[in-house]
Amino acid sequence: MTCCTSLPRARPEARRGMGEAGREFSLLVPGVHCAGCIAKIESGLMNVSGVAEARLNLTTRRLNVHLDAAGEEDDVVTAVEGMGYDCRPFDSAAAGASAEDKAGRELLRAMAVAGFAAGNVMLLSVSVWSGAEAATRDLFHWISALIALPAIAIAGQPFFRSAWRALAARSLNMDVPISLAVILAGVLSTHAVTQSGEEAFFDAAVMLLFFLLVGRYLDHRVRARARSAVSQLLSLWAAEATRIRAGREERVKVEEVMTGDLVRVAAGERVPVDGVLQGGDAEIDRSLVTGESDPVMLAEGEAIQAGVMNLTRPLTLRVTATGEDTWLAQVVRLMEDAESGRAKHVRLADRAAKIYAPAVHLAAALTFAGWMLAGAGWGEALWIAVSVLIITCPCALGLAVPAVQVVASGALFREGILVKDGGALERLAEADSAVFDKTGTLTTGRPAVTGCSIPNALLPFAVALARQSRHPLSLAFAEHMKDVPATDLTGVSEQPGQGLEGADRGRLFRLGSRAFAGPAVSTEIPDGPEIWFSADGRPAGRVTLNDALRPEARETVAALKAEGYAPMLLSGDNEAAVARAASEAGIARWSAALRPEQKIATLEDLKARGGRPLMVGDGINDGPALAAAHVSIAPASASDVGRAAADLIFTGDSLAAVTTAIGVARKARRLVLQNFAIAAVYNAVAIPVAVLGGASPLVAAIAMSGSSVVVTLNALRLRRKRTQPAAPAVRNPAILKEASA
Repeated sequence: MTCCTSLPRARPEARRGMGEAGREFSLLVPGVHCAGCIAKIESGLMNVSGVAEARLNLTTRRLNVHLDAAGEEDDVVTAVEGMGYDCRPFDSAAAGASAEDKAGRELLRAMAVAGFAAGNVMLLSVSVWSGAEAATRDLFHWISALIALPAIAIAGQPFFRSAWRALAARSLNMDVPISLAVILAGVLSTHAVTQSGEEAFFDAAVMLLFFLLVGRYLDHRVRARARSAVSQLLSLWAAEATRIRAGREERVKVEEVMTGDLVRVAAGERVPVDGVLQGGDAEIDRSLVTGESDPVMLAEGEAIQAGVMNLTRPLTLRVTATGEDTWLAQVVRLMEDAESGRAKHVRLADRAAKIYAPAVHLAAALTFAGWMLAGAGWGEALWIAVSVLIITCPCALGLAVPAVQVVASGALFREGILVKDGGALERLAEADSAVFDKTGTLTTGRPAVTGCSIPNALLPFAVALARQSRHPLSLAFAEHMKDVPATDLTGVSEQPGQGLEGADRGRLFRLGSRAFAGPAVSTEIPDGPEIWFSADGRPAGRVTLNDALRPEARETVAALKAEGYAPMLLSGDNEAAVARAASEAGIARWSAALRPEQKIATLEDLKARGGRPLMVGDGINDGPALAAAHVSIAPASASDVGRAAADLIFTGDSLAAVTTAIGVARKARRLVLQNFAIAAVYNAVAIPVAVLGGASPLVAAIAMSGSSVVVTLNALRLRRKRTQPAAPAVRNPAILKEASA
């Protein structure tokens, strides 16, 4: 296993994301395997000068570190090594390759050695149990020793190395008591053989190691299966790209491609970078982005994301983002953050696992002392203490929450839903009301222009403003007027929730809402979305549009109401448009012409009355509301502000993603509580049995491994079928009564 210090001190690649004063970089820490490792590394790094945040993902072994202006990558590397863990710069392509599963192969080899030794030693033990005596018995014991001791030395390496690193760093992990138990079993058996004792327990020692390895390997495989979503994403990263320079094509590493380059993608290849399509249309598989399996036709000038599949003919794109800045890299980070999110249940499990190692050794020591005081021989007392060391390993407790979060994040990813924070699943399971924005959320966000009364002479100014905004209405108007040349305006600015303004030779133009750019009093009653345009403070026309509901919007609202949720529509659009959308969706309670601060006030009022509102929104003006809600969801088409503020993001067009996410979140919470119950029952039964001498080391190993596998398999129940939402955990009578009015 390569350590960072053995590398040519290549500094891990930093990436933006913390502003000008900070940076972020990633390390691969292959030696972590439990919640205690995560807690140890994360808490240890928070004591390193310059570290603002440290997050370790157990499934990918990726350590993301946020540094402030004074932080140094070398200090982080030194600190990780000082805690007893090897590390190296994180390589996305290598992390996603199944051929690099060295830990799994090592465990399999160790398990094979232990199994071979256990089978042969057991055969010799049967001969002893059948009545072999004196020299014959001693011979069989010595042959057993010759088989078992090398097997323990070889097969125990996964536990011994981990325990040694922990002890070298003056700390404890779960492999310390396991290693101590295995070594003591071998030493006690060897002592019995040298004294021509009647009993030697080499069979128990190697069987103990075998069952421990079986449990560790099954846990490894289950984790590999659970993390398949991230692994699949990592496997989509192309290692090379075909770059076009001076009319010639050249095959280069993706790291050499720069923003602005031209890249050619052959039919059947995955797109290596983000870009804009050049030179005609293309048919691609965007299931990674939208969750829809049907091929999609992209027109020239449309955006194309890294990881999607080119289906029919070679395409050319102009690069807009590479490496860690691509859409695919952002999705991977979202998935990893979701899997390593720190909800309150996770913190509880981490704290328990952290104090468990010293508690295990104390329990074993007290057991040994108690049996000695009770008159047992030191050999018998030590065997019972070894059983306590093994059976009290808190693997089940450490896996209780991470296993569920990994599986839940993967299940949601397969439904086209990205979770940005593991705590979001917990909050989503608690939500009791659903608040929707209209444009781009309840509706498709792709409105069509139905009328325009702006004079032709002023259209270039209106179009110039529209092309500076990412608001769905502005985009629709700009697309409708794509053949109209735009005038260059100065000082263009956008006021969230109101509109844009810009100047030309002293004249001020505005494009936006009626209150922002329209007349103070008007006889024109809007029957849908509208944009007003003004010149020098005087209204100069309006644009009317129509925006259809998202697929399954009405069915989603009906499903939420049937389960006791209180749907509500809050929009900055005009009253007529909001009323029509609310009626079509089946939402009884709605408010129109709201500013961002008014949406926040409504959400705060709901929370003040004991509610836990779920906010579903997408625009710049929804960002504060998304952040203020108990939990929030945004579509992938949302503004940068909306996506940054949301806890979950759905990539398809259907609002059914909302009920799907709620269903998975509620089932995940039930499974977490079940896992805690399993761990509690196991410890309540197993520890007294072991302390009282009712479990041999072999039985203890089987019980400990079995509890970990049961907890992880219980988490995998989330993968069985698409989950439907359950009833809210908290129903607020005041909110429900008001919503049904």
